[in-house]
Amino acid sequence: MFSLIASVLVRLSLVGLFLPFSALDKVLNADAAVDQARQTVHSKVMAWILISAGLCIEVVMSAAVLGGIFDRLAAAILAAYCAVTALLWKQFWNTDDFRLKGPSKGREVFWDFLKNFAVAGGFLILATGGTAYGVKQLITHPLSSSHPYTAVPLDLHVSTIRPAASSAGVSR
Repeated sequence: MFSLIASVLVRLSLVGLFLPFSALDKVLNADAAVDQARQTVHSKVMAWILISAGLCIEVVMSAAVLGGIFDRLAAAILAAYCAVTALLWKQFWNTDDFRLKGPSKGREVFWDFLKNFAVAGGFLILATGGTAYGVKQLITHPLSSSHPYTAVPLDLHVSTIRPAASSAGVSR
């Protein structure tokens, strides 16, 4: 039971930023979200498209991660989303007051930039299990699930290493 609760809490801690908070903020404060998007893309229509796409990603991918349905791919998409939003809206290098000491808007944006990439890293660990084998599995089977709520790991792919058969003729 502890492992089930821990698995749910890990996933909730990652997606909690998006679902419900960021998604709800985009709905309740749509004009402000569009204004922020227009700092990067000057077209109001394009800004609405970006905000709408972001809302869909936040809701659908977060639900997939929580539900364990296509959760590896959903976590990878959320990782990319975090990286893209950092690059588009956390541009600390464009601030004119980046200082290491004293008040600095640039330093505040820098920390937000790093936090976006830290969350992206958390999603990538979720997507891959933090292993090279997990990266290969994500690439070769992107729609697979990690089955996050099973107590015993499921061996969905036959292992290439098998124990030697006994002399009694037992076959596998």
